[in-house]
Amino acid sequence: MPAMKVLETERLILRWFTRDDGGFILDLLNQPSWLRFIGDAKVRTLDDARAYIARRPVDSYERLGFGLNLVELKTNGTLIGMCGLVKRDGLADVDLGFAFLPEFWGRGYGVESATAVLEHAKRVFGFDRIVAITSADNDSSVKLLERVGFAFEAMVRLPGDDEEVKLFARIA
Repeated sequence: MPAMKVLETERLILRWFTRDDGGFILDLLNQPSWLRFIGDAKVRTLDDARAYIARRPVDSYERLGFGLNLVELKTNGTLIGMCGLVKRDGLADVDLGFAFLPEFWGRGYGVESATAVLEHAKRVFGFDRIVAITSADNDSSVKLLERVGFAFEAMVRLPGDDEEVKLFARIA
């Protein structure tokens, strides 16, 4: 299946993941920052990465019409991260999810892609309320969420998780 472009911003293209993005997922999900703040997805091989893509974003696209999008630079097609909507067990609302390779932090790509995803969520899907979760000590993600209009709501524990996470919400 070809990659479907979902959004375009001034500097970025957000598109659906395909099986061919396995190498990128393998790299991203094994970054120390991913492992610390998001958790170990047990993706160790290219086959694991392709299975993750099929089980997570592709399944979401097929069931819900949205999911995590791959974020790439418009100028040269470099894959830099992911940003999109997730429907998690244990949360009543759709959730904004994002992660970027560390070498692309601090350049505004997270804010740019999150803003586009949130506008798309309202315009296309009619979502008035979006939530987001972060680990308790993920200050960088908290700053990004606050910049795009989220406010802290509560500490919550998702099904199957040992630790509480911070729940943020944004009303469109």
